[in-house]
Amino acid sequence: MLTGFAASPWVRSALRYGAIILAVLLFLLALRRSGERAGRLAERLQTTEKANDVQRRMLEAAARRPRDRDDLAERLRDGRF
Repeated sequence: MLTGFAASPWVRSALRYGAIILAVLLFLLALRRSGERAGRLAERLQTTEKANDVQRRMLEAAARRPRDRDDLAERLRDGRF
């Protein structure tokens, strides 16, 4: 039989429940941390998508620009600018 601190059944039961509560608490903290990390990654992805969209629109606009001064003057005369 155990002698000392953990000899009483009440103490062993309290230690067992304390260990279970500690494990659940650590699990919840890890879950919260992984949720925060996922949120940061989603925010980073959204920011990257916005930047890529802006860059794509800039490239499309550059592809439609007049090639030279004559092309610019022709567009202005035709009203297509």
